[in-house]
Amino acid sequence: MKEGDFSNHTLGKYAFFWYNKIYNLNEKGNFMKLISWNIDSLNAALTSDSARAKLSQEVLQTLVAENADIIAIQETKLSAKGPTKKHLEILEELLPGYENTWRSSQEPARKGYAGTMFLYKKELTPTISFPEIGAPSTMDLEGRIITLEFDTFFVSQVYTPNAGDGLKRLEERQIWDVKYAEYLAQLDKEKPVLATGDYNVAHKEIDLANPASNRRSPGFTDEERAGFTNLLATGFTDTFRHIHGDVPERYTWWAQRSKTSKINNTGWRIDYWLTSNRVADKVTKSDMIDSGARQDHTPIVMEIEL
Repeated sequence: MKEGDFSNHTLGKYAFFWYNKIYNLNEKGNFMKLISWNIDSLNAALTSDSARAKLSQEVLQTLVAENADIIAIQETKLSAKGPTKKHLEILEELLPGYENTWRSSQEPARKGYAGTMFLYKKELTPTISFPEIGAPSTMDLEGRIITLEFDTFFVSQVYTPNAGDGLKRLEERQIWDVKYAEYLAQLDKEKPVLATGDYNVAHKEIDLANPASNRRSPGFTDEERAGFTNLLATGFTDTFRHIHGDVPERYTWWAQRSKTSKINNTGWRIDYWLTSNRVADKVTKSDMIDSGARQDHTPIVMEIEL
């Protein structure tokens, strides 16, 4: 061995190996994959043997294979007591490396209504909060928001109230939108925010298949769209549009009432991953996950280097 020819020395090889291993681990430690899905009944997805439940179970298997760090679930429709022992056993079998936290609808709000859940890898140790934002009627009691706080960022999910048939809840929804935007803006003052969920609004005409015929439909009223515009204006980025631009015909929800809505792709994009503007350029992926023949919501995924 020549003096100084350290790269060919055994010790040099080991040093180089461990340097790269630690470097790659550090890189991996800065990378996160996050998924969000409106499941429309966790109980049905875990315990039913109906045709629709089997489709939901196939989607759950897809999520297992994705190996995300964090999974946000909306519209769990669990009781006020949360997941049963059986639910927890099935979740542990499906996702053995994950902890969970949940929030269900509480009286006087409707029973078995709305609800949210986070599943997150056991090595993560977030501080968990269940914020109430001063929303009208029973909205704050419907289990609609959970926030995970980490050292350098927040992850928050929401199941935004629907304006309802006949737009009977539109006025309350407008108040919710203002209060929710204020809440996220307050978090953003402390540290960057990754926000997700079913926002129950198609922001622009490109975000649904038939904008002209849905002008006064829940989820596409001028009032709801303005609320989402206001939310983004407080300092947030729609990461799907940030990555993909104005690509058309990309949706996250297809109505169950129409048997051909997914076949014909007459959908809406109403589920989002948002980030604080200052970390939007750290997003490397924001997209939909294929849910096969299942109508209703499809999961969405975001990958980010923090």
